[in-house]
Order: sequence, then C-alpha cells, then structure tokens
Amino acid sequence: MADIGIVVISHSKNIAQGVIDLISEVAKDVSITYVGGTEDGGIGTSFDQVQAVVDQNDKDTLLGFFDLGSAKMNLELVADFSDKKIIINSVPIVEGAYTAAALLQAGSDLDSIKSQLAELSINK
Repeated sequence: MADIGIVVISHSKNIAQGVIDLISEVAKDVSITYVGGTEDGGIGTSFDQVQAVVDQNDKDTLLGFFDLGSAKMNLELVADFSDKKIIINSVPIVEGAYTAAALLQAGSDLDSIKSQLAELSINK
C-alpha cells in the first residue's frame, strides 16, 4: 500500500461520516482520518480539529478533501504548519475522496491519482 493517506474535512458531522462510510467500502487498507462539524456538534470547522485529524493519520503524504470554504482554509493553515505533505484537492468531496481511496486501494501511484482527480476539478 502506498505511503499516502486521506483526510476529509466537512462542516457537518453527518456528511463527513457518510463520506467515510462510503469510501471505507472500497478502501479497507487506506489510512483515512476525518472530522465533521465543531467540537460542540454544530456546523463548522476549526483549525485545532483539522490539525488533530492530520496528526492522527499515520501517513506522511495526505490527499485532503473538503466541502466548503472554511474547511479548505483550515486545511491550508494546517498544511502550512505540518511536516506532512498535504495535497488539497478542489473536487467534489464525495466523488474526489471515493476516487482517491479506490485508486490507492488498487495500488495506483500519486501521479495517476492526481490525473484522475484533475478531471473532477471544480474551477471557481
């Protein structure tokens, strides 16, 4: 298995859990960590929670997926302070995370995964 993991950041606990439930079906051997919502169960994201799930992932290179603006912002901030290489992907959270996880499980290399994700890119 590649030395690449996945981190999923959502404003919603239910969205994050749903994405993980789905991709876990095709990627049982992929290191995946995630967070959804705020510490008190509300809608939102926080730097501390994002940093915690990045730190919890045992891989040094992470493919990051997010749902909305502040999730991306917090992931970018964590990437600035982390020793890990975090590749932030501007793709639909479900399709992107699922694609990356399935390709990692199949043994694809990072360049192949980036190429597949580029086709899903959101350009706004």
